[in-house]
Amino acid sequence: MPLPGKLHHIEICVSSIEVSLQFWAPFLGRFAYTEHQAWDKGRSYKLDDTYIVFVQADESSAAAGYDRRRVGLNHLAFCASSREQVDEITSWARANDVRVLYEDRHPFAGGPEHYAVYCEDPDRIKVEVVAPT
Repeated sequence: MPLPGKLHHIEICVSSIEVSLQFWAPFLGRFAYTEHQAWDKGRSYKLDDTYIVFVQADESSAAAGYDRRRVGLNHLAFCASSREQVDEITSWARANDVRVLYEDRHPFAGGPEHYAVYCEDPDRIKVEVVAPT
């Protein structure tokens, strides 16, 4: 039985399912997420009993775009296994033209004890990967 209060799933509407999956599929694969479901306008990826769903937004919603500074989701943060995993994901992001945020303070943009990389998915959703302390 899952721990009460544990996150069951997240569903994210994206402007282009094809473009978003170019980021999310390899990113989530680095954490051992596996494809769980696939359909024309969406995919889900699962790790243990938690999953993340990506769904193609309808045209009017996609045209409006996303802004993490408005009401709603600001970012998703993932636990890394080590500082080396944060570094590997940072290298992967840079090699794949994924925007790495706060370059001038990387990898301590969250403070001197917070070793992390911050980047953006194709819709500019901020994604954080945090090393254990």
